[in-house]
Amino acid sequence: MTSAPEPAAVTWQELLDDAAGRLTDAGFDNAEQEAWWLVQQAGGFEATEVVVHLDEPATLGTATYLHQLLDRRLSGEPLQYVLERWAFRSMEIFVDDRVLIPRPETEVLTQMALEECRRLDAHVAVDLGTGSGVIALALVVEWAGIEVWATDSSADALAVARVNLAELGRLETDVRLVEGSWFDALPAELAGTVDVVVTNPPYVAESEVDDLPDEVRLWEPIEALVAGPTGLEDIEQIVAEAPLWLAQPGSLLVEIAPQQAGAAVRMARSAGFGSAAIWPDFAGRDRILLART
Repeated sequence: MTSAPEPAAVTWQELLDDAAGRLTDAGFDNAEQEAWWLVQQAGGFEATEVVVHLDEPATLGTATYLHQLLDRRLSGEPLQYVLERWAFRSMEIFVDDRVLIPRPETEVLTQMALEECRRLDAHVAVDLGTGSGVIALALVVEWAGIEVWATDSSADALAVARVNLAELGRLETDVRLVEGSWFDALPAELAGTVDVVVTNPPYVAESEVDDLPDEVRLWEPIEALVAGPTGLEDIEQIVAEAPLWLAQPGSLLVEIAPQQAGAAVRMARSAGFGSAAIWPDFAGRDRILLART
């Protein structure tokens, strides 16, 4: 009695085509690129290696893994969480649903923080609400010799930040992760010595939650998005307390929603900052409060 023949092996090209087709049918705008990234993840390939392996058969294990990743994406889970990796400036970072997904707006915030570090020849910076740690990591990678204190009230978020921090090698010692709410997490002796404070706090109002895209509203940590009834609650607290911690001169940079620009500037002036201005994101929308002592 002859045994049944083994099923023909499926190539990575066939798997790629199938993934792209299913994503397209489901209405994903960037289906072909997403399918490419999922294949890269499932096969353990470097970005430049995928094309070399397309004609090769996938193992049952890797094909199964790809289907699992694809099913997660088709369920609506954000691609960044499915891949558990995402690019931010010069880094590739680990992300999952314990932290917000880094966005282009936060790259603008980070770039401006680095420019303020250069202007002030900064030695100490604070990243409030660090989440995955991307801002803090970018500062120590791109501005030599700075010490960064990175705070978050979420132990889960700090666990993600530690994973990313561990990949810095010798620079790991330049970042101190501390748990607590905003400035309360910092040691008292830092008061008046911080050159740059940078933060991407929650700034969504409770009434705006239903208007968020499903990928955001259903998957990302709501406590990192929603500040309260007005959306300004955390911004107001940070702006009011920052002068106590900043050196003279020093800078505060806060990511905000466009409609909060006027209120944020008024808060900074009331808190005693010498200057306060709003800067745009890549799309030209009011996005960053820059206040200087």
